[in-house]
Amino acid sequence: MKKNATPPAPSRALPEPGDDHYQLYKDVREAISSLPIYFRTETHISGVMATDLHTLNTVLGATLEEQVVRTLNLIRNSWDPDEKYALYSFVRQAQTFPDVLLRKTSTDGILLGIELKGWYLLAKEAEPSLRFQVTAAACAQRDLIVIVPWVLGNVISGSPILFEPFVESARYAADYRNYHWQFIRETKQDRGIDSPKIVGPYPSKADQILDKPHSDSGGNFGRLARTGMMDAYMEKLNKVQLCGIKAIYWRQFLKAFQESTTDTEARLALERLRQRVQHALIIPSPKAQSALVIIAELERLLDLGE
Repeated sequence: MKKNATPPAPSRALPEPGDDHYQLYKDVREAISSLPIYFRTETHISGVMATDLHTLNTVLGATLEEQVVRTLNLIRNSWDPDEKYALYSFVRQAQTFPDVLLRKTSTDGILLGIELKGWYLLAKEAEPSLRFQVTAAACAQRDLIVIVPWVLGNVISGSPILFEPFVESARYAADYRNYHWQFIRETKQDRGIDSPKIVGPYPSKADQILDKPHSDSGGNFGRLARTGMMDAYMEKLNKVQLCGIKAIYWRQFLKAFQESTTDTEARLALERLRQRVQHALIIPSPKAQSALVIIAELERLLDLGE
């Protein structure tokens, strides 16, 4: 496909007040945004080497997603205050889109779906690795894509804590993904995309629902974080304070620490982080003191490994 005049970007076709379940849709979105307040988990992680922390999303991703669904059901008063939907609940489904359905158990009636993914905020890649390739026609108007960032409470140990989720219309995300792929990104490759011909919302496992690019040697099609739609959100999260230190600095440190080939390089990474913390200590902060404790623990682990 040749890059000619760029057409207008797609717009969001969101539910409107005339929708029978418009208030439910609004309340569910608000409930999702409040997840960091209500989320509780019995999962506790300790004894993980700093060099292995980047693997946590692989290990804990499915567990956290299950616990997020449980939390949504526990706070149903926030999205169903009048008990109008008492027979409905959020349920996970495996290996098909979307990951989560708000469904009536007795009849399998579905009101909306959520494509739900966790994102370990301190992973090596400074962006969610989610590849969303579902075609727009498979997304109902009320369907959402939700990315939930999380870290361990004490950075290198503790129970997972959540931060403000990224919430977007699934149909819009699919439309904009294709728009960016075909008209915005810089490439000399074929920009074409093949979409399945006959597909609708809430497909079965056997249905073909993925858009397929003509050329994608890098495997980047579907990476929403690389379309620009998440830029402002990710910039905001980079400034989140973890034990008094911005998330972006923790990520830079862990990446350098993980890629260190010698103890000397690892100690240099620790020293750079210590300097950032000590700079923060110009204004005394219990959180920054906590960061120094974490650094001391990492140094102790290094000493044990010698």
